Amino acid sequence: MDNNEIYDPEIFTLTDDEGNELNFALLGSLEHEGNLYKALVPVDENGEETSDEYVILKCGVDEDGEDVLETIEDDEEWENVADIFDDEFANIFYDDDSEG
Repeated sequence: MDNNEIYDPEIFTLTDDEGNELNFALLGSLEHEGNLYKALVPVDENGEETSDEYVILKCGVDEDGEDVLETIEDDEEWENVADIFDDEFANIFYDDDSEG
């Protein structure tokens, strides 16, 4: 990977329950117990993060066979996946380089 390469995250436009369209940048994806999950951070129209908090959504398929991102309804499932993402992000963003 070129050190001068610019990070260009995948952007998702999601519609909330009130019909508002919101943009999110993909922070990461993971597979856990046969399901795919995505961690997304809200961004503005320029791709700038608008929050330090990220959301976790479960990838699924609707009745028409279209890919959808769904809210995780089960608290235990959400906690398990959130812990995995937190560990992954801690390893990436807070890596301790204090070796010898």
